[in-house]
Amino acid sequence: MRSPRPARLLLAALAAACLVSCTGGGPPPRVPMPSNVPAAPEFPDSGTVVEALEKGGIPCLVTLHSTLDGGSSTTCTTTLDGTTFQYEVDVFDPRQFGRDDIGNAIAAGRTAYHQTYVAAGNWRINVVPPAYAPRIAQVLGGVVLPGGEPSIPDYPLPGFPSAPRYDSVEQLAAALDASVGCADRKAGPGSLACRTGDRVGRGPNCATMRLYGGDAERDHALRSAISHPGVPAYLAAGANWSVNLCDYGLADRVAHDLGGVVVSYDGG
Repeated sequence: MRSPRPARLLLAALAAACLVSCTGGGPPPRVPMPSNVPAAPEFPDSGTVVEALEKGGIPCLVTLHSTLDGGSSTTCTTTLDGTTFQYEVDVFDPRQFGRDDIGNAIAAGRTAYHQTYVAAGNWRINVVPPAYAPRIAQVLGGVVLPGGEPSIPDYPLPGFPSAPRYDSVEQLAAALDASVGCADRKAGPGSLACRTGDRVGRGPNCATMRLYGGDAERDHALRSAISHPGVPAYLAAGANWSVNLCDYGLADRVAHDLGGVVVSYDGG
């Protein structure tokens, strides 16, 4: 999956460096790791965390993986109890980042971006939406550090065509399958998730489809999907439907083939 910005682990490293080198007013006050965050377990890399979660019943469809000087990061999409959500695992090299370096990075995400984390040892996991954070914490032995719910801005949306209207999410999935592929379908309440990309020679990735009862419901759902700072989103949407795509490069084709338009947010 294309990433429109550097991995957050690298941003954390840059922020830590800035605390030492930035001048003009001095660095902002550091926020230490909360005292209730346990010092263990530690993991050698983000892939090992993902393996532990999979053994605990939380699977991972990898949508992004980065190995950097200072640690590694893996972004996953999964479906549990019919709900699809995303989690991003960052593991920090303790030889370069101390406990309070990680705590400071977590505090920045919680304050500036309302992100909810699970944390312990030398790692943090951002869960979007945060409803499954307690389950991840239970599997790994970490604690949940809530960031609060961001308000949903009244983002301007493009004009949507009045047709086609899909009668069922299965019919929408069939149209997506004819366009870019839609395999390994998993149903949830009012939604359907599947793997995309096979029909156009791209690596397998994820998509979540939804239908709506009216324009207001659709517009609220779309604004909610693009309201998470730091989390890019690319959707194809139309009269009564949307397809949230993990592979951003498919958005234009899916919108064209299914009779909709692209709704995007760069995460800024």
